[in-house]
Amino acid sequence: MPDLDAETRKDDLRIGTPFWVRTPNSTVTAERSPDTGHVDVIVVGAGISGALMAEALTRARRSVVILDRRPPVRGSTPASTAMIQHEIDVPLTELQKQIGPKKANAAWLRSVKATNDLVDLVNELRIDCSMERKPALYLAGNQMGKRALQAEVAARGKIGIAAEYLTRAALIEGYGMDRQAAILSQDSASANPAQLTAGLLARAMDRGARLISPVEITDMAELPGGIALATRQGEVLTADQAVFCTGYEHLRQMQTPSHHVTSTWALASRPIKNLPGWMRDTIVWEAAEPYLYFRTDAAGRIIAGGEDEDAATTNSDPAKLARKARAIAGKLRDLTGVDIGRPAYSWSAPFSVTKDGLPIIDTVPEFTRIHTIMGFGGNGITFSVIGAQIIAARIAGREDTDAPVFAFR
Repeated sequence: MPDLDAETRKDDLRIGTPFWVRTPNSTVTAERSPDTGHVDVIVVGAGISGALMAEALTRARRSVVILDRRPPVRGSTPASTAMIQHEIDVPLTELQKQIGPKKANAAWLRSVKATNDLVDLVNELRIDCSMERKPALYLAGNQMGKRALQAEVAARGKIGIAAEYLTRAALIEGYGMDRQAAILSQDSASANPAQLTAGLLARAMDRGARLISPVEITDMAELPGGIALATRQGEVLTADQAVFCTGYEHLRQMQTPSHHVTSTWALASRPIKNLPGWMRDTIVWEAAEPYLYFRTDAAGRIIAGGEDEDAATTNSDPAKLARKARAIAGKLRDLTGVDIGRPAYSWSAPFSVTKDGLPIIDTVPEFTRIHTIMGFGGNGITFSVIGAQIIAARIAGREDTDAPVFAFR
């Protein structure tokens, strides 16, 4: 990961133990020598976005080196609840107002494509990460009531995204949850994010990619026909191009007023017997602030999160983690009637957001060969797929038609 500014440069930004790092095959072995030699592309970051980027580049037969200042798959990726949704944090109707219908529609349609592309990729590569297609249920809340949800369903349908409006009666009958209304949609999924990332890294390494850790990048420059990256240890690494896939951490050259860091909390229950069938098969989130979101895994664990705060470092308080975990479990109980008791795992982490809820996937301003994927909001895995596709195309000399939607701003 790159050098952080003084406010956020800590190695303990994630508090608690995410459930995923306790599962088998959740990391890969890295080399320690920073002697990379000159390669086609250096990918900075060994989380989900870096893994997808390395997979796409090695698929295109590029020589790749992956760097991280932490062990692989131990940054923000294992803090994910891995609800792989096509639904963006900002509803389609609101995003159309913010950035215009053309770009908003393109973002939502690309998100649908990305979730399906990822499931297909996992199946093709035979990565064992509990990948499972699931419908998503979006509940009315203090941000959107039933009329707003009806308008959202209509807007999605107009551009070809399937969505079903559920009345309060239908929601109670089918799911046992009492809210004004909900939207039921397809084209989402869930997975073990650590196993997914480790599997992608392993496939890239099978094709010749090198993974090196710990290496921290502190500065970057362009050279005639290439790039140079400076490490904290004083080495200079060179390549034809570089891609920064570093989540909420970034160098000063990537700073933009549309992007900032916030905090989230999550938990995993012990396996629970006799869960309602719909809960095993459905992703749930709500149109509320702060919002609750949850899903289950194959063992019957409930993975839930929320209680986000718009601050970069408030997640570093263990006492707050305990309070937030109790709040999340309480909201889950009140909504579903399922009492998980004391969580088996709870954790907190920073993550990055943008004003319009869309990631930044672009060449870094003032550079031509250094690219970045950042600002994921609640759709980190989905946006990472889009990022890998757009940047891999750009490195190959092709421009993705959706690239302007995710440009620096």
